Amino acid sequence: MDGKVKKLYKVVLTGGPCGGKTTGQSRLCTFFENLGWKVYRVPETANVLLSGGIKFSELSDDQAHKFQENLLRCMLQIENTFFELGESCSQNCLIICDRGAMDAAAYIPSNKWDLIMKENNLNMVDLRDNRYNQIIHMVSAACGAEDFYTTEDHACRGEDVSLAKSLDIKASAAWIGHPYFDVIDNSSDFETKICRMIAAVCQKLGLDTGDRLATNSKKRKWLVKYLPNDQLFPPFQDFDVVHNYLQTYNTNMQARLRKRGQKGHWNYTHTIRRPRVRGQVIEVKTQLSHRDYMNLLTQKDETHYPIYKKRRCFIHYNQYFHLDIYCKPCHSRCEGLVLLETYSALDDQELLDRLPKFLDIEAEVTGNAAYSMFNLSLVEDWDKSKHFCHYLKD
Repeated sequence: MDGKVKKLYKVVLTGGPCGGKTTGQSRLCTFFENLGWKVYRVPETANVLLSGGIKFSELSDDQAHKFQENLLRCMLQIENTFFELGESCSQNCLIICDRGAMDAAAYIPSNKWDLIMKENNLNMVDLRDNRYNQIIHMVSAACGAEDFYTTEDHACRGEDVSLAKSLDIKASAAWIGHPYFDVIDNSSDFETKICRMIAAVCQKLGLDTGDRLATNSKKRKWLVKYLPNDQLFPPFQDFDVVHNYLQTYNTNMQARLRKRGQKGHWNYTHTIRRPRVRGQVIEVKTQLSHRDYMNLLTQKDETHYPIYKKRRCFIHYNQYFHLDIYCKPCHSRCEGLVLLETYSALDDQELLDRLPKFLDIEAEVTGNAAYSMFNLSLVEDWDKSKHFCHYLKD
């Protein structure tokens, strides 16, 4: 490995029926094998069990509950087998999970799911956020590409378009809140859709792929006047988030820690933002243990305040959004600040049409240094600070 730290990356491919999951898994596998990575593909546990003759329509409520509980236990054990292989692998390793633990939640009532979690001593943050590095939701062709929807190639699939849409919505809702959740919709042709999916994985890993996967996806940000009533939102997940900037040896680099959680369970991430490469700012994100997080926290940069937020995650018109509500204690410039963010390759008008109408959006602030979290967190007033950053924007 030439002294480099080996990478182990666990990605879940999920989505509604006929979304390109099978093709995407194969292409993702080939792409990373060509980069010299070892790739493991975890089979879909539900297919393994359902191919044995189990039919949901024939199960009683109690049987269905126990089946889903055993399916989840079986899935976790199968995944753990591959995860241990990945840990012991000497080369960079990508593990592709054909659906993941939270997919089971899409098929049972929430109270039954909560009971399974309680009985098995599980919690949402560990199961959804900490277990996998990234979630990719491949939107069903039934949502926006109906002419291409088919069930002919799948012996276990018999959903009509209406049911496929419903399953797609439930599958995506189950994963809302994962820190790295990408929704790959049908706004492009199928080949481009697959390339967008592979590019999303490479982007999170900080891999430079040149122009091979160019999809022009970028982060967009809007200033929102206020937080409306919860009842106006589609299904959402709220998180407590704390950011701390760290000291760096290079003024052209940013390093920060993020602590993100619900109900006392936390996910920890270390992010390095490198100078421009091929015109882009490259981010490398590493998931941390609590111990590593606390050790790195001793290196925090005292020229920055910690940033406290409530982050609301939701899907609107197949677009995944984050709503960041800045909280006290904070600099006066952050008081009452609400920012909406998404990643998109859509044309301006297409994306504007998808923006939530229930939010009072004041202006787009993409690329505006005044809304960079790095600058918002500065202790000094901007007109007196030598640290204000004009080019490494969020």
